Amino acid sequence: MEFLYALIAGIIVASLLLVLIVIYHDSFKAEIPPEVDQPSKLHLYHCCYTLMQILAEILENLGIIKEHILIRLITDGLPACRDSKLFTKDLLFAEVPVRVYLPRVPSASKRRGIIFIHGGCGIFGSIRGYERICQYIARKSDSVLVSLGYRLSPEHKYPAQTLDCLTATVHFLKTAENYGVDPERIIIYGDSAGGTFATSVCQELVNRRDIPKICAQVLIYPFLQSLNFNLPSHQKNASFALFSRERAVHFILKYLQKDCSMKEAVLAGSHVPQSMNLKYKKWISPDFIPDVFKLGYKPPPPAPFLPQVHKETKEMFHTRFSPLLAEDAVVGGLPDTCLITCEHDVLRDDGLLYKKRLEDNNVRVTWHHMDKGFHGVLGFFGYGIFSFSTASKIVDQTVNFIESY
Repeated sequence: MEFLYALIAGIIVASLLLVLIVIYHDSFKAEIPPEVDQPSKLHLYHCCYTLMQILAEILENLGIIKEHILIRLITDGLPACRDSKLFTKDLLFAEVPVRVYLPRVPSASKRRGIIFIHGGCGIFGSIRGYERICQYIARKSDSVLVSLGYRLSPEHKYPAQTLDCLTATVHFLKTAENYGVDPERIIIYGDSAGGTFATSVCQELVNRRDIPKICAQVLIYPFLQSLNFNLPSHQKNASFALFSRERAVHFILKYLQKDCSMKEAVLAGSHVPQSMNLKYKKWISPDFIPDVFKLGYKPPPPAPFLPQVHKETKEMFHTRFSPLLAEDAVVGGLPDTCLITCEHDVLRDDGLLYKKRLEDNNVRVTWHHMDKGFHGVLGFFGYGIFSFSTASKIVDQTVNFIESY
């Protein structure tokens, strides 16, 4: 009898999922070119993620569970096994939760330190979800790694996330020797929104003289500006799997706790006054993207300026939110940078534009471009056959960079 009940329940669930797929058929469509890393696997993950998001929206509308909470539970993945070569400590750095990974083998001298800031649009992600990556980096580079558990939106409004990262970073810079770390050899590392927070932290520390300097920053496909969502990479990857142009702006508005009905206006650029476009054209323009990345690009028609949308989205123009807008005096004081961009990523050109700004200001840049990579690929690292080779390539490239400091 129990088997029969289980069979009936399975049939009901399968039928409901089939109905959802039929109703939301268009939502499952995505552009996945054959040259991307393992396209069939990516398509499967895209369908699973889309189905999860649809279910989360339905359950929120029914008052059962908040959409972001359900997505967090699922995207955090399976807990990682403890690494026998590392000590792991959960601590508070000035009230910010952190997990510290320390190599068990004693060192004759002080070790390098790494501050790791996870991605997730400022809404998702956790220390647990990035544990496989952090363990690998700490072990391979023989470094003391601190993974930051900053507060998430919408429970904690912007800029709480950046401020938590800044607070924890300053604490570690001041107390590094307590963990056997040379304070002059501390590197900050972030992916996606974590790359945004890492960039912002480095910029805010440029003029600090009371603490040691960050010696290098590692930025993995960071989000760096919200003025222009019509750059060549936005056009090329507008409908790409997992992280489309529309989904990117949707999560930006969710993160800032804004009305998502403004999405189309922001995508068109109607949130930016002409004076601001002219001011920042010297830094944010398709003219500064190398021709090899502009194949098929068509400049969009001018969008009408909507003052009310501009007023509602004013946070997008803060340098904490859009670090690409920082002045040259700040950019010129930044540390050596390892920058990773992916070809199949709407944020690719943010990275390319920041690379140019850093180089124009005589900051040393080590750049790796992943021809088969896509946004979010790092999140699949460490899952064996469920992972992507590009994720391993990214991590190994960044470890090589870290080992030079």
